Amino acid sequence: MTSRKPDEQLARNSRLRLVRPRSLATTARRAVANRRTRPAPRPPEGTPPRAELARQARHVLADAVRVARWAAVDRGPVTAPAPASAQQRAAAALGLTPDQVRTAWDRARLAGLVELHGDTVRPGWRLRAWDRDDSAALRGWVALLDAWSLAHPAPQDAEPAAVAEVVEAVPQVLSLLQLSAGPVLVPALLDLLQQRVAELREQRCEVPFATEAQPHAQPHVPAPNPQAAAQAREPQRGDADLPHLLDWALEGLATVGALTLGDGQATLTPLGNWAVWVKLEQICVAAQSPAGHIEQSAEDMLRGCVRLTPGPARAEYRAWLAARPVGSAVTELLTVARGDDALLRGLAFEALRVVGAAAEAEVRAAADEPSLRPYAVLWLAEHEGADPDEAPDVLTREETTWLWVDTAAAVVDHGESDLLVRHLESAVQGTVPALLDEVREVGHPRTVQVLVALAAAHPDPALAKAVRRAAFQVHTGGA
Repeated sequence: MTSRKPDEQLARNSRLRLVRPRSLATTARRAVANRRTRPAPRPPEGTPPRAELARQARHVLADAVRVARWAAVDRGPVTAPAPASAQQRAAAALGLTPDQVRTAWDRARLAGLVELHGDTVRPGWRLRAWDRDDSAALRGWVALLDAWSLAHPAPQDAEPAAVAEVVEAVPQVLSLLQLSAGPVLVPALLDLLQQRVAELREQRCEVPFATEAQPHAQPHVPAPNPQAAAQAREPQRGDADLPHLLDWALEGLATVGALTLGDGQATLTPLGNWAVWVKLEQICVAAQSPAGHIEQSAEDMLRGCVRLTPGPARAEYRAWLAARPVGSAVTELLTVARGDDALLRGLAFEALRVVGAAAEAEVRAAADEPSLRPYAVLWLAEHEGADPDEAPDVLTREETTWLWVDTAAAVVDHGESDLLVRHLESAVQGTVPALLDEVREVGHPRTVQVLVALAAAHPDPALAKAVRRAAFQVHTGGA
């Protein structure tokens, strides 16, 4: 019998592996400092160079970047306090229509180009690095690809359950396109979609079993149920929507630049082909560490230490600190920590641990800043003698959840997808629904990007569906 209550099934089957609260600091530290160093596999033959892929990504998001810069520089938020008037002002300033402004603004948020803090728009780290850093452009586009179903809403007359199944099945459709290395006819994609949807429904099938073992009893084999079997073979509601929903999915993927459509067939673009290959290989592009860091800025020094393990990284921090006055070094590190790159925020406080008592006054003042408070509180607890593994006990539940999202954002931007899945187990909440409820309430500016990336990476379809729904609710402001 097919379950019609996915949220209840998720609550039963997706209990987090409870971890001791003290492991949160270790998890955060490993997520930003103890990253893998295996070499990245070579992309398939014919894949354009990274510079060309980044150029294509910038082209797809060109309007989003223009609107993001207009909103973040000093023009005020596009969405508040008067959306219509703000859109008109943006349209007039940028030479776009209001509809184009709305689409571009939506993409800017989904791609992590801007962050909303109440009614204030701040540029994301990707926007600041957009023109000079190919990784920022590529990661921004991949974030948009992961959120294609949010950027291209489903038809209003479609059954929600069928829409969710199609979204879950799209990765297999993209995989077929990537493996085919050329055009694929839409009927073939529809056949694959129908098979995948049938598999998803079969995976949700619940088989009853005895709750109490009987000593010396033979295994119980359920008697055949012809009526249930017949019902399972009957077409499900929403089957008739699959061709229409496949068209919607292909149009959405084409809209974000992942594929092209024509004459009853679909073909991955070079950018889409590369992105699917990256996901299949479960790798990410990481910045190369320079040879030395002493003469570099705090931000460049921290980026250079990304791939170092904690021991060598601390040696680099000490060398960098020794070359400049302590006061200015602490100020520079905290300035980096106030930025939008969660990876550098974590590393900046790692470097401040090396500074020690000389940084206490400024770190204590930083504890009044919401984005720095969890890091500062942990730093102060350790400075005052707390065991690093026990220090997270001083955080409130809200601060712990905020730090979990911030660490997940660092993994999304700089880590591998399996590391993001493992990070899920470090949450202090007992179940995924409880975690999602608290994540929605904590108000972290990267919540949508984190949830979309987690849904794209997690192998459990039911859990991924719930996470994707939560991302949609945060994105739209729904309940």
